[in-house]
Amino acid sequence: MSSMFGKPRTSGERPPQSPLPECNVAILGCRGAGKSALTVKFLTKRFISEYDPNLEDTYSLEELVDQQPVLLKVMDTADQDGPRNCERYLCWASAFLVVYSIDDRKSFEGCQRYLEVLALHAGGCQRRCPVLLLGNKLDMEQYRQVPSAEGMSLASRFGCLFHEVSACQDFTRVQHVFHEAVREVRRRAEWNLPVRPLFISEERPCPPVATPVALPTHHSLATCTFNTLSTVNYKEIPSVAQAKLVTVKSSRAQSKRKAPTLTLLKGFKIF
Repeated sequence: MSSMFGKPRTSGERPPQSPLPECNVAILGCRGAGKSALTVKFLTKRFISEYDPNLEDTYSLEELVDQQPVLLKVMDTADQDGPRNCERYLCWASAFLVVYSIDDRKSFEGCQRYLEVLALHAGGCQRRCPVLLLGNKLDMEQYRQVPSAEGMSLASRFGCLFHEVSACQDFTRVQHVFHEAVREVRRRAEWNLPVRPLFISEERPCPPVATPVALPTHHSLATCTFNTLSTVNYKEIPSVAQAKLVTVKSSRAQSKRKAPTLTLLKGFKIF
């Protein structure tokens, strides 16, 4: 069952042909770590201390992260005996929050099993999802069993981000963690974009003619065409196969040793 938090969306708020980008976040961890409390704190800014540990639910809301809207879906998982039958969220989630309680070392040890499962999943998958390790119940500092240094060390070992929060007290830090998960998903998506050809722009005055004028090709660069309607022109950088090599030797006026040799792409200047 899915629940929706937040204000209802009006018909004129967003055109139906422009759906929001989605980000699916799965909350993992042992019983009693505070996964449900963190989820509800983020969605409603309220703290509820007791939940049914056997219930698993998925929530969604529209959120602004860095002034960019996103449809954020959060799965509050309810694994009974650690990370078993976890295919339901491994293939669904875009990011993972692995939660432990700083006053419960067993929950911290259980986090290591989740991180190992996620690492194995990432090794056999082309899409690497960001993982954040989260130490919860920072308000129970006087009963701390897991030092911050151990949490940071575990996060460093598995290459994930690390935060400590309190679902009971601090909404701002809880919100920051969820927003950071969205940012990491966006960064990974940008890394996977195909590389576009690189162009060099040049600004020159337009010739006083009504038709385009093609300039002669120099130094193996592509021909540059000027149009009377624009002063910005683009030249594509030559491929490696087209580039010519030029050898430039420095002066030997002050040294009898063999001068260093520089290999340059013909047609480029040294500044």
